[in-house]
Amino acid sequence: MQYSKDIYTENPADPDTLANLGPLAPLAGTWYGDQGVDTHPVAEGTESEPFVETLTFELLDPQNSGPQQLYGLRYHVAVTKPGELTAFHDQVGYILYEPASGKIYMTLAIPRAQVAMAEGTAKPGDKQIHLRAERGSTVNGICSNPFLEKNFQTTSWDVTFTFNDDGTISYEEDTVLVIPGVPKEFHHTDKNTLKMIAAPRPNPMMVEEGLCNRNPK
Repeated sequence: MQYSKDIYTENPADPDTLANLGPLAPLAGTWYGDQGVDTHPVAEGTESEPFVETLTFELLDPQNSGPQQLYGLRYHVAVTKPGELTAFHDQVGYILYEPASGKIYMTLAIPRAQVAMAEGTAKPGDKQIHLRAERGSTVNGICSNPFLEKNFQTTSWDVTFTFNDDGTISYEEDTVLVIPGVPKEFHHTDKNTLKMIAAPRPNPMMVEEGLCNRNPK
């Protein structure tokens, strides 16, 4: 992707984020799923546990970095075990689409002092989106606190979203760990299928400019 030599001037942005999300458009809204399965390491080897999840994707106003233009979603993942209120997993971040290049960027932050950014490419209408982060990369990397880096070193993180014909969404995640005393890499996996429980609200710029009823492109 070649950008303008003028790296400071911003291009005019369309205020309608939803109409410019491309392959990310089906994610917008709030989703719920109770068929989650988490497979993780324990002292005895491997354990799989069920979970329930609420996944919220909120529309952002367009974001510019000089000539680079991004449209995206702010997200929150809230996971509990069935019948419990205590958080099993919590995650926040952004998932962004660059129409000019087809690139997608997904940031991740969890309250275990770990962050990552995954990258992929997709087109509007694609039924699947695959993103990947790798330890040591400066553009789609992973950063962990000293305890995790020493004992549960994350070498890669892959996530695939699938848009199903019945209107649900599914995802599968594979976090590859290097653990002392474990001879092979450990694949910590998560998967779930979710249904929409609330449609997305318009992004603030759309509301301010009174364009909420404009038809998507």
